[in-house]
Order: sequence, then structure tokens, then C-alpha cells
Amino acid sequence: MAANGEPTTTFSLLLLARLSASLVAILVLTWALYFTTSFLPQTLSHQDLIYSVLHPLLMVIGFILISGEAILVHRWLPGSRKKKKWVHLWLQGVALASGIFGIWTKFQGTQGVVANFYRLHSWMGLLCVSLFGAQWLMGFLSFWHRGEVRMSRMRVLPWHVFLGLYTYGLAVITAETGLLEKLTFLQTKGVVLKRCNEAMIVNGLGLWLAMLCGLVILTAVSPKRYQSIPTTKVAYSDSKCLTS
Repeated sequence: MAANGEPTTTFSLLLLARLSASLVAILVLTWALYFTTSFLPQTLSHQDLIYSVLHPLLMVIGFILISGEAILVHRWLPGSRKKKKWVHLWLQGVALASGIFGIWTKFQGTQGVVANFYRLHSWMGLLCVSLFGAQWLMGFLSFWHRGEVRMSRMRVLPWHVFLGLYTYGLAVITAETGLLEKLTFLQTKGVVLKRCNEAMIVNGLGLWLAMLCGLVILTAVSPKRYQSIPTTKVAYSDSKCLTS
């Protein structure tokens, strides 16, 4: 058994999820900060370049990684349920702010809003952040409003968990479409070769994002602890049966 009464399997999944998240962070930082020429906008504006670099950093590290960590809070953080819910809500709030700011960077281009919102990746991003915001608000009202009775919370909980995992998976899929779109565009324009370091980094980023998504969801739905069957001692007598 691992710490906090969790099974060894859950501890191993948490370790693998953290390793995957670290690799994803390293890959996206390397891509955005080292291969900055791939993010040069058509306007060649320095301000637009900053917005272009900030977008993948905010959406991957700020939105996906932090929201994934918020999902895992209930599996590793010691303490009361109220403490876990507070940390979960706070991390999800940071992830939501990062997602909103990440989309805001695409609105700031000198080419205008329409130039950045005609692709599937863009519409999926808007849908994902909108669902995430609604999910965060629903969680806040359902689990932090003191007027809510326990039965109402129990009815909302399965939907809260489902929508949370669904939105997280949708965020990863949206990031994958963005990576595919960006790499295909760069290779079509001849900016990036099919076999080069940058292509390997982008493809590796996509693979590790998929791996991270599976690990986070698997850890979230895995049993929290091994439940042992209580033993009942039965004592028989001539007149009655006693249990203890």
C-alpha cells in the first residue's frame, strides 16, 4: 500500500502521470521557446509573435496540465475532503483562467478575430473552454453552496465527474488537432522538413499528451483503496446464535 491508504497500483499511475506531464511540459517549452521561427506571424509583428508563443504554453501547461493535476488531487492530497475540494477548485480556476487567456491571445492578432476562428481546432477550443467554465461554475454551486443538501450533491456528483473527464479528454483532443494543423501547415510551406528535430518534438508532444490523458483518466476512475470484507464471528449455543 502506498501513502494515504492508496493501492500500489494507484501510486504507480500517479508517478507515471507526473512523469508524462513533466515530459509534455519540457517538449512544449522547447518547441515554443527554441523554434520561435515557426511561430512567426505573417505580419512579422513582435507583439503577434509573443501571442503566438503564449498560446501553446497557456493551453498545454496552464490549461491541460494544471486541470489534470486538479483531477488527481483527490488521489494524493492528504487531509479532509473540504481541503481536497478547495485545492481542486483553486487549481481548476487557474486552469480556466489560463484557457481563457490562451484563447484571448488569438483574438489579439492584427489580422482580426475571423482570421483565427475558421478552423475545427478553433471551434473545438471555444467549446472546450466554455464547457470547462460551465463545469467549474456547476462544481462551485453544487459543492460549495452551504444551502445544498447532501442528496442533491450526490445526484450531481456522477455528472460532475463525467463532464470533468469528458472536458479534459476534449482538451487533449483539441490540442492534438492544433499540433497536427500547425505541423502540416509548416511542412506544406516548407518551413519544417518531414524529418527534423522540430517534427520529432511536435510528434512526441502529441504522443505524450495522449499518454498523459489515458493515465489521468485511468487514475481518476481506479478504485481508491482495496476494501477488505469484514469478518464476522459467529458463536452458536443451544438456544440462540450470537454474532460479533
